[in-house]
Amino acid sequence: MTNAMIIFNASMKLMKEGIIGTTGRKMIMETADGSKIEVMEPEAIHTFAAWKSLGYQVKRGEKNIAAITIWKAGKGKQEQINEEDQDGENSNIRMFLKTAFFFKASQCERIAG
Repeated sequence: MTNAMIIFNASMKLMKEGIIGTTGRKMIMETADGSKIEVMEPEAIHTFAAWKSLGYQVKRGEKNIAAITIWKAGKGKQEQINEEDQDGENSNIRMFLKTAFFFKASQCERIAG
């Protein structure tokens, strides 16, 4: 499962629990049996670093709304990182699971500048 799918599933669960709200938009999803259902789209959640890259900062004193285990690329020795296989891909990069802390938009403010 990709990080996007992990975060989306966690967002849906947080929305059902009332921890986060919705964007006001509706989505049509296909269930495992092939039927389609209409659901509300959950509001965006991001990590501290992701909000910062979007031009926002988490307000002082805010606590994370969720701790979600996502995939992270591991770094090895520099010689291993620089080696590439025939396909041009780094074959020595390892993926591991790491807990990341997420915040919702109402916990953030635009960075002045």
